Amino acid sequence: MTASLRLTSIDMLRGLVIVLMALDHTRDFFGPALFDPEDLAATTLAWYWTRWITHLCATVFVFLVGASAWLRGAKAGQAGDARPALSRYLATRGLLLLMLEATWISFSWQFGYNVIILQVIWAIGMGMVVLAALVWLPRWAIALIAALLICCHNALDGWHPGGLLWQALHERGYHPVSDSFGIVFAYPLLPWLGLMAAGYATGPLFGPGVPAARRQRQLWLAAAALMLAFVLLRSVNLYGDPGPWSAQGRGWMFDLMSFARVHKYPPSLQYLLVTGSIGLALLAMFERIFDRADAPAGEQVRPLAWLQLFGRTPMFFYTVHIALIHLLGNLYFQLRFGGTPDFHGPTPRMPAGYEPSLPAVYLAWVCMLLIMYALTRLWLRWRKPAAPANGN
Repeated sequence: MTASLRLTSIDMLRGLVIVLMALDHTRDFFGPALFDPEDLAATTLAWYWTRWITHLCATVFVFLVGASAWLRGAKAGQAGDARPALSRYLATRGLLLLMLEATWISFSWQFGYNVIILQVIWAIGMGMVVLAALVWLPRWAIALIAALLICCHNALDGWHPGGLLWQALHERGYHPVSDSFGIVFAYPLLPWLGLMAAGYATGPLFGPGVPAARRQRQLWLAAAALMLAFVLLRSVNLYGDPGPWSAQGRGWMFDLMSFARVHKYPPSLQYLLVTGSIGLALLAMFERIFDRADAPAGEQVRPLAWLQLFGRTPMFFYTVHIALIHLLGNLYFQLRFGGTPDFHGPTPRMPAGYEPSLPAVYLAWVCMLLIMYALTRLWLRWRKPAAPANGN
């Protein structure tokens, strides 16, 4: 199997989580609910699972950025020590992502500039900056740091010193800069830094010298081990998530929803275990389906072209899609309800007659993906000859 074929599975998984991410953001702008979709006292099955499935996105994406960084270094390392070049690339790319998050992406969410919103691109950018320093360490040391950050950060849940640094590292919140401007730390960094380091430490598993059967076996074993650890930790309610689960007295589905309702901001150990388990299983499955070197000629399974396209152009998709959904969402509200939502203040204000509709969300999501597919194709045609796939 060639290295390029082997990376198809990474592109496919990345494309899948991008599509799920777009569903979550479409829900934000086309179907904002006045309740938390994971609030078991207010939600329904459809709203809950529509939100829950999108939890895979950040976990998979951050992990794959770390793995792709190792692959980049390994490719450059064929001509010598790649660490200086890789470290420079990670630092400069990370700083550029931080600038993008603080400017265009924050504007796209608001169509204004009242706050700087630091979300997944902030976590990825800071992760790359930190990884630029970590790549100088032995891989076992990087793996140890990753394990400590992922497994131990929940021990700090009861500590609330406050302040800008603590919000950036561990506790989600708003930090005022002035009376009319501030910073929203939506993705506290500690566990995300650990997850990216874990992706980097796992990188050799995706190298050209690892047989496909061995890699898939290890991915399935790792997925099973993570899921088992999640079930055990969640069952005893002792550590790994600030919100314990409980029987709801409304049937097994609501009990399952309580069991699966893990904390994302910051991502708890249990959150990373369950989403990481599903992500690794999907990666193994995609490789088995789409990267079969043993399939006879003419029997190779063709990947879904649109999914692979999104997986190879994640930065373009992310940069464009938030503003696009926001614009189309405002147009939808204006045409259907005669006004747009107002999210300023403690309580969102919706136009008269508005009721959140999941069918409207899913229809808008499909339309948005079609538009993004067309825009991505046009962008790739404009920038020919195409550059190598992002992150690979």
